Amino acid sequence: MTEPAAEPMGTVHNLDEHRATRTTVDLTKEPTPAPDSTAAPDTDTAVEVEAVDRADNPLADWLTVPDTPLLPVWARSRASIEATVKALGRLAWWHGRYHGLRVPKYLMKTMLLACRGFFRACAGIWPTLTAREHTATVRALRAQVKLRPEDIELAARHQAAHAERTQTRKWRFGIAAIGVAAAATGIALADPVMQVGMSAAIVGPLAYLGRGKETHLLDQATPPLKVDMSAQQLNDALRAAGLLKPGKGDEDGPKVSCIMGPVRDGRGWAVVFDLPRGGGKTASDVLAKREVIAQELGVDEIQVIMSRVRAAKGGNAGRVTMWVADDDPYLGTPNPSPLEKADRFSIWDPVPFGQDARGTRIDVPVMWQSMFFGGLPRRGKTFSQRLLTAAGLLDAYVRHYVADGKGGADWMPMKAVAHRLVMGAEDDAIEALKAMLAELLTEMERRFALLRDLPTSLCPEGKLTPDIVAKYNLPVIFVTIDELQEYFTAMEKDDREQVINDLCRIARRGPAAGFISNFASQRPDADSVPTKLREIITIRYSTQVVDRASSDMVLGKGKAAQGADASVLSEEHKGVGVLVTGPASYVTVRADYLDGPTFAGLCRKGRALREAAGQLTGDAAGDVTAAADAAGVTVPAIVSDVLEVMRHSPRMFTTDLLNGLVNIDEDTYGDYNAETLASQLEAAGVKRTSKQVKISGSNGAGYQRRDVEAAVPAEILLSAGR
Repeated sequence: MTEPAAEPMGTVHNLDEHRATRTTVDLTKEPTPAPDSTAAPDTDTAVEVEAVDRADNPLADWLTVPDTPLLPVWARSRASIEATVKALGRLAWWHGRYHGLRVPKYLMKTMLLACRGFFRACAGIWPTLTAREHTATVRALRAQVKLRPEDIELAARHQAAHAERTQTRKWRFGIAAIGVAAAATGIALADPVMQVGMSAAIVGPLAYLGRGKETHLLDQATPPLKVDMSAQQLNDALRAAGLLKPGKGDEDGPKVSCIMGPVRDGRGWAVVFDLPRGGGKTASDVLAKREVIAQELGVDEIQVIMSRVRAAKGGNAGRVTMWVADDDPYLGTPNPSPLEKADRFSIWDPVPFGQDARGTRIDVPVMWQSMFFGGLPRRGKTFSQRLLTAAGLLDAYVRHYVADGKGGADWMPMKAVAHRLVMGAEDDAIEALKAMLAELLTEMERRFALLRDLPTSLCPEGKLTPDIVAKYNLPVIFVTIDELQEYFTAMEKDDREQVINDLCRIARRGPAAGFISNFASQRPDADSVPTKLREIITIRYSTQVVDRASSDMVLGKGKAAQGADASVLSEEHKGVGVLVTGPASYVTVRADYLDGPTFAGLCRKGRALREAAGQLTGDAAGDVTAAADAAGVTVPAIVSDVLEVMRHSPRMFTTDLLNGLVNIDEDTYGDYNAETLASQLEAAGVKRTSKQVKISGSNGAGYQRRDVEAAVPAEILLSAGR
């Protein structure tokens, strides 16, 4: 039996024939040598190389055009020149004021130096005035005369030398006296301006003569501008931080390559540099050494803003952009939010949030996102969180679900707009929160079922769109929960796990259905806010925290090592935080300022927008106070506040009602007791059908919500849907 022929394993090429067919050479690659180095090149296929580029041209280096820019970096643009000139002007003005205030001190120091100089001048000219060059001869002759008194000739020589010295002294002292008298007379007879000039001409040289090696006439000023920012200073700082290898002997060692700068950029210095190769250091290593670099540059680390330059912007793994501010860039008067004067806003647009260190506007896109805010109390966490919710107030097709675990006044104005509003973390509030989450999950599943059935022409990506919102009346759902830790710590274990799972489902799947999650907590540890909830949230913001570990809990593991560290913020940085918008994107932001009265005004404006669009629903549609305001009827504050506290309860014990009132307004209700509350409600028209209420089998002094509602005009209750 004949075996089949084996298939060839490959194709054999004749390299000589292959090379002969080549007609072009890629000069960017290394040339392939011919097998026979003695063979003459084929003139028909050789590549013509310009004479300047030939390696054997002795003038090649000299004729090469240098690639060094013609102008320095600071002079390449009008903006850079203007910034440099302005910085020079600010520096000159600062020095002028600094030294101007010290002129009396400088004059006194000059006079003291002039006195010392006068003494030195007198000491220096005294040998000339006293004819010291003749004194040695006179003394020598005097000694010889004493030894040989009988020598008449010697005595005559001594007498002549003494007379000559005396004569020299007379005319030298005379000349000096005439000069001093002439100068004094000239100064006395001159006009004041000349007197000042002549005095300066005399005192100046004397003061210069009186100076010492360590004498400094002017004080050493330390201006607020880091005018000595230079490439050398940057290299020294990086070398001290261990990011550059030290030099050997007199060598400075490897240095960074400055792609730009250092140049003036606004109220600071900007530089973009590449780390040298061979050192084994990357841009991430530079970001991790921020504190050390700031110390070496002589500034606070809050003034040093650094980030990597990614490939999309022409960067590499060793390229860093650094901006060093002249002073703390996050202090000063807060910036009012642009939303304050806006009449409408589309939640589909990025929300104006704040400004970075250079004053650049920072906008946060909230559609398809979930957000988490953390930080210490009284650092502006809630104010910052409210900015994003406030944007949704000015869009009539945004439905708000709000829960505040603290139950204070921060979110109370939302009762005029919110479809659901849960205040506090008491038992009834926890039940209301669970019901709100169940309602949200039901709505989410309903929306997904609707989106699945829509044609791709209307819903191409299976997500909510503005057209779908308008056509099917599916407003964007904005879920705001503040003080999450209050709910989790007040819940039983089973309820806590259920609520966490519900929140995770909303944050994970909700964005595609038009759900925006906006959560906040003071203590972002694993017990207060579980990791599995925090890790699925895309946008994070942290005000000041106690340490780097707490910063990582809010912003994400390892963010502090990348430079996103909220622990470097101080007590003065209220409303300032680190904003993380992606795995490698972060910025320190000074959030816009939106105070309580302004937020309440936006809530009223949002209610009017929803009433006009027919989108006022849920709890807001049944809000008694808002309905009374719309009808021009005044409801006593005590009545509206009590109804707010009893929002989730048909009846409530007096002690619980007082605690709820204190949460709403501690200044007003902090001193209330049962008698004060009863008298105030009675004065407001509340008539109690019973002073005892029964809750969960327990009897106690309390109030029925229907009794309080009875004090509100009937037309208001009807318009509020109660």
